Amino acid sequence: MRVLVSDIGGTNARFAMAELGRGERLLRDSVREYPAAGFASAADAARHFLDELGERADAAVFAVAGRVRREEARITNHPWQIRAPDIGSALGTPRVALINDFAAQAMAISRLGADDVVAVGAAGWPGFDMGASQTYAVIGPGTGLGVGGLLVRNGRCFALETEGGHAGFAPSRPRDMRVLECLMRRFGRVSCERLVSGPGLANLYAAVCEIEGVAAQDWSPAQINAQAAGGDPRCARAVELFCAAFGSMAGDLVLTLGAWDGVFLAGGVVPKLLGALQSDSFRAAFEAKGRFAAAMAEVPALAVVHACSGLLGAAAHAAETYDSALPV
Repeated sequence: MRVLVSDIGGTNARFAMAELGRGERLLRDSVREYPAAGFASAADAARHFLDELGERADAAVFAVAGRVRREEARITNHPWQIRAPDIGSALGTPRVALINDFAAQAMAISRLGADDVVAVGAAGWPGFDMGASQTYAVIGPGTGLGVGGLLVRNGRCFALETEGGHAGFAPSRPRDMRVLECLMRRFGRVSCERLVSGPGLANLYAAVCEIEGVAAQDWSPAQINAQAAGGDPRCARAVELFCAAFGSMAGDLVLTLGAWDGVFLAGGVVPKLLGALQSDSFRAAFEAKGRFAAAMAEVPALAVVHACSGLLGAAAHAAETYDSALPV
């Protein structure tokens, strides 16, 4: 069975083919990425992908950055509305699954190896074990902030689909309060992804400039990160605030889910900020949980550096859904 797998965010749409019934799940040479703005719909983008490769699909799994209800999903940070029947008509198959993009990131945990992750902090990860009961969290900034979880029970994986990125931001330091006040004046309610996402880094830089009474430059998140590395003090403070907020949110997620086996940091921003995340700010905020600080110090935080983890997770979901008899 040849399965089209897709990872659709607010900016880009990734596609690949997965072949079930053989040892290889994801066909890496089939991976393509397109700007979502270049297509009227996800169905059009999928059809273009198959035509470009001269491929066919017996089934499809679409991991989308938005809430999935029944057979429909709307991308939170993009106007696409995705319907499974529309995808099926475009591909010529009734077997279409829609899942949240961080359900796919959660499923990818079961396929990640030691070379696919980088530890943030001293706590190590012994590796995935399908035979043990485990609970993992996954959180990651991109165009928005994705949040999910993975339960491993009785030799099976169960992904938790959430919209935790839209939970309210909880400041934990006096300077966080000042930043929150700036963002409240701009947005009203301030969700976590207003800080921890690509646009969130730009929001933090603007807040730093407002607090210091200087005009903010019209810089993109990538430029802010580059300026921080080059020594710009306000950009550096914005990156530090980002890492601390990210660490605090990741720690709260571990406490909420009971994810004592580890939290995976996924999303397109993580590899670009890996050096900053490995400094003290992330881990200090991650562990600063009062009476649970000692327990948090033992929880692994793992930055995902696999280039196609969303597609890998969609392929893992396909294996569970369409070919559950195969060994995992």
